[in-house]
Amino acid sequence: MPSVTRKFTVSPPPGVVIDYLKDFGNSEQWDAGTKSCERVGTGPVAEGAYWHNVSKMLGVTAELTYKLAELTDHKVVFVGENKSSSSVDAITVEAAGAGSAITYDAELEMYGAAKLLSPVMKRAFVKRAGDTEKKMTTVLNQLTESA
Repeated sequence: MPSVTRKFTVSPPPGVVIDYLKDFGNSEQWDAGTKSCERVGTGPVAEGAYWHNVSKMLGVTAELTYKLAELTDHKVVFVGENKSSSSVDAITVEAAGAGSAITYDAELEMYGAAKLLSPVMKRAFVKRAGDTEKKMTTVLNQLTESA
């Protein structure tokens, strides 16, 4: 199962970061592989909320249903699933001076015949995590400017 961890800092305080990240629809802006991400259902964004995510990796388009599995003042966890894979994105946000220290943990598990792609997916997953770290840093730092 490919997994990756990235740690970095951003300017906004944890409350601003969590408030933004808890809406997985925003992953269109910060996730390097996400092509679209739409909320399924209505109401406040809270644990149990769902999104339909379309992403692309190695030229392959995948559609997953993501659930906000955990939401606290300093952590969001999204679990995405389809027939051939599951993904867990856990983002921890701690105070770091006036800003925030982010720990982004991502895991990908492949099922069935797709499992044979795990070694190739690991390399692509690590590259995508680096790209996502760059995009997320840029997007989160812009939240300070517009506040």
